[in-house]
This record gives sequence, C-alpha cells and structure tokens, in this order.
Amino acid sequence: MSRGGVAEAVTVDHKPSRKDEQDRIERTGGYVDCRNGDWRIQGALAVSRGIGDNHLKKWVIAEPETRIIEIRPECEFLILASDGIWDKVNNQEAIDIVRPFCVGTKKPDLTSACKKLVSLSATRGSYDDKSVMVIRLPHFIL
Repeated sequence: MSRGGVAEAVTVDHKPSRKDEQDRIERTGGYVDCRNGDWRIQGALAVSRGIGDNHLKKWVIAEPETRIIEIRPECEFLILASDGIWDKVNNQEAIDIVRPFCVGTKKPDLTSACKKLVSLSATRGSYDDKSVMVIRLPHFIL
C-alpha cells in the first residue's frame, strides 16, 4: 500500500521457508526442501498458499492470513500482485513505479502501471506467473 508515497507492506509472503508454514505442511504429510536456494513444497512449488496446483491441494491452501487496516486520507493505492512480481520488484520500487500513473493526475492509467510492473519483473528474469492489480483508495475513505 502506498501511504503518502511510502510503501507499507500489508501482507507477509506465504513461503515454504517460513517455519510456521513448514510445520503446517509437514503436519499434513507433506515435505519442504531447499534446492538451489529455493524452498519448495513436495520439491515443486515455491509458495505455500495459493489457488490452482490441484496436485498439491493437500498442502497448498487458499486461505490467506488477513488483517483489518483503516483507510485514511494518506492511503493512496494498494497493489495486489502474485509472487511473479514480488520476487523481482520490492515494495518501494513498485510504489515508485505505480504512483505517477495514479496520484496527482486527472486521468489515472492503472493499466499502464500494471503493465510496467509486469515488464520490470520480466526484464529482471521472472519466469513465474505475473498478475497485478492496482486499487486506488481515496474513494473508500469514510
């Protein structure tokens, strides 16, 4: 989330390298291993929560960790993206790229902002799926 141009992480990555995620997976009969510096479930998937990957559904759950955040006037936009983006672009970089497309402009261009993030991630070598959405927050303020 951009709070006055400063990145604020509102989630924690669901990675099999997290001890709590390893424990959850192993309790259900799965395993986590590290190969070439990448932690993977059943030697395959590098995220521990997601949708899809039916053959791993016993260990990869779709239930997210959530929290409630009050949207205040300084909250500008939220970037929702898959690990194909976040593995190559850090939070502040993403805010810096998106902000000119949606803050201080009469006609926000969120599609171009999303395309720019996808392009940067691909340029940096991401071969993973890349999904991204930008949500402007000012009209959600009560």
